[in-house]
Amino acid sequence: MRLANLYVRTTALAALLLAACSCQTAQRPVSLLPPTTAPAISQNATSQKTPNPTPSNSSGSKAAPGSAAVASSPAPTANQEAQTPAPAEANSPAQSTPGSDAIADLVARVEKEYQAGLANYQAGNTDAAKKNFDNAFNALLGSNFDIRSDERLGKEFDRIVAGVDQLNLNGLGGDTESQQQDAAQQDTQQEPQQKSEPAPIDQTNDLTPAADAGTKAKAEAEIKNTHSDLPLMMTDQVAGYISYFSGRGRGVFERAFIRSGRYHDMIVRTLKDEGVPQDLIYLAQAESGFHPLAVSRVGARGIWQFMASRARGYGLSHNMYVDDRQDPEKSTRAAAHHLKDLYNQFGDWYLAMAAYNSGPGTVQAAVKRTGYADFWELYRRNVLPKETRNYVPIILAVTIMTKNPSQYGLDEVVRDRPADYDTVTINYPVDLRLVAECVNSSAPELQDLNPSLLRLTTPREGKFELHLPAGTRDQYETAINTIPADMRLWWRYHTVQSGDTLAALARTYHTTAKSISETNHLDSPALEADARLVIPVAPGKHPTSDAATYARRITRYKVHKGDTVETVADNFGISPQMLRRWNGLRGSSLSGRRVLALHLPISPSAHEAEVASAHQPKHSTGSSGAASSGAKTETAATKPPATKLAQIERLEVARADSGHPEPRHDATIVHHKVKTGETLYSIANAYRTTVAALKRDNRNIATIRPGMILIVPLGR
Repeated sequence: MRLANLYVRTTALAALLLAACSCQTAQRPVSLLPPTTAPAISQNATSQKTPNPTPSNSSGSKAAPGSAAVASSPAPTANQEAQTPAPAEANSPAQSTPGSDAIADLVARVEKEYQAGLANYQAGNTDAAKKNFDNAFNALLGSNFDIRSDERLGKEFDRIVAGVDQLNLNGLGGDTESQQQDAAQQDTQQEPQQKSEPAPIDQTNDLTPAADAGTKAKAEAEIKNTHSDLPLMMTDQVAGYISYFSGRGRGVFERAFIRSGRYHDMIVRTLKDEGVPQDLIYLAQAESGFHPLAVSRVGARGIWQFMASRARGYGLSHNMYVDDRQDPEKSTRAAAHHLKDLYNQFGDWYLAMAAYNSGPGTVQAAVKRTGYADFWELYRRNVLPKETRNYVPIILAVTIMTKNPSQYGLDEVVRDRPADYDTVTINYPVDLRLVAECVNSSAPELQDLNPSLLRLTTPREGKFELHLPAGTRDQYETAINTIPADMRLWWRYHTVQSGDTLAALARTYHTTAKSISETNHLDSPALEADARLVIPVAPGKHPTSDAATYARRITRYKVHKGDTVETVADNFGISPQMLRRWNGLRGSSLSGRRVLALHLPISPSAHEAEVASAHQPKHSTGSSGAASSGAKTETAATKPPATKLAQIERLEVARADSGHPEPRHDATIVHHKVKTGETLYSIANAYRTTVAALKRDNRNIATIRPGMILIVPLGR
């Protein structure tokens, strides 16, 4: 008996040692670096629990209670562990990045859930498989890591999306009704879509900058001489945001300040008509930076950042073609009505602004809980969501700075001018590229004039007020009348260039030389330069570059109570089909999901980056020299130097080497591709020129968009 006990103990000890060795061996490839703190993407809300009513706008959902906790995956069963291979990333070489150990652990956990989901799917347990895939997505997207910041995270995300997408195609995907609806909209989804811009409020609301004593004292003195129809108060929080906008947040503030010129008069006039303080314009400046295409991380849109449900309550409709939230005039009037209603409910403009941010239910609950109908008291008691607590100080900081431009170095910053335009009411669908060809404009310019259009086409049904460049209404109506009404989505105009032939045009536009000749009643195949031809493009035969595309950067959306696939897709202007595909979903329910991954729609690069000739002055000689036959052109995107100044120096050296050390009348030309965040002011400074010169050489352009090509003559 004693020998038997000794044998059992020895066997157990050996088993324990083997198990320990096996665990260490399995974990070794994953532990790439010693544990370190994971880099946070943003500062999340405090742990203070708050009510969760339906938000009224972007910031409303941003002010959802609680912090973004990392989604934890349930422990898999022993069978699942046995079937789960080690993640591929485990064998990758060690990388010296902070948080590598945490990243490797996250990848291992996500991969384990994914493999368990595959096993359940192959076994026919689709419900269990869906739960596994949900756990994998929630763990990956709910973490504080930027998925594209680490190659392993990016590979794992792409691997899961591709795998689940394939399973969807094999029967795990959407229900029959949803598939039928998506199929009916398939043609629409192929149309290019408006490019969205991230809302500035998302960036600033994540911060709580420290107050600077000097800044606070200076601002307190300024308030005494500042006239405002809103109450102005100086606190440490307001002073902190003034310091931020004066320093590292200067670019955010200045871009909004520049764009304000385009909408200031209209907004102030509308607010006055509706009987609300005119200085509420600074709420819009803080929310969107006056960008009609601004989209928050929760899907609020437009200058006033309305959520879809709240927008409908104030008469702003939207569908797959038009979103009134992006119409500056309509959304301003709706915002004025909404803010007036909130003021009537709370009797205080600070509380009204807070309710505009997080929804009246959140503020009402905080007032009821504390008994104080005072924003600063609610702030002190920490009963409002973090984003709402920051919201009012941000607006006050923006108001004080904008009303005292000379004190904050804004005197030299030139604001955009209001855009003049003609309006024509149409009852037929038309492609903006055809409209541009009718009035010698460009599609991006027309998108700027018609920001409510989600695509490069007007609605298929009903009336639409189309804005055209000032003075072109008659020109448009004359040109469009030569195109059959049912072909205005497909046919094009083409201005004949030297060397064009009917055969070449037919290949370019995917039509036939015979069709072009017959439509234009041509007597011979010879084409005259500068002649305008109608190009009969067959429906659906546009070049593949016209297909819709989506931003590569992933936008993470935290799921809220009551959300469905359709409501989330509706807010972001994407199709439910794409949202399901990106997240491995079926049906409409988001039960069990904490976070969704999606990509904002963007216009195709072929139409974002208009050719330089679209902005080039028509004269071939003159002071600009931009179109001089002797001008030398270079593209800034072709092997660009590290900085703009380095590029200028390189061009100057090249000119000196060519035997022309002095600036020439036919100056060197740079074609500058506009990047996100750039302004005419910043580009002019980079190239040692002026905003006036940039506008003069680019057809007096007032607004620029990422992807545009600007002509920048150098060395004058």
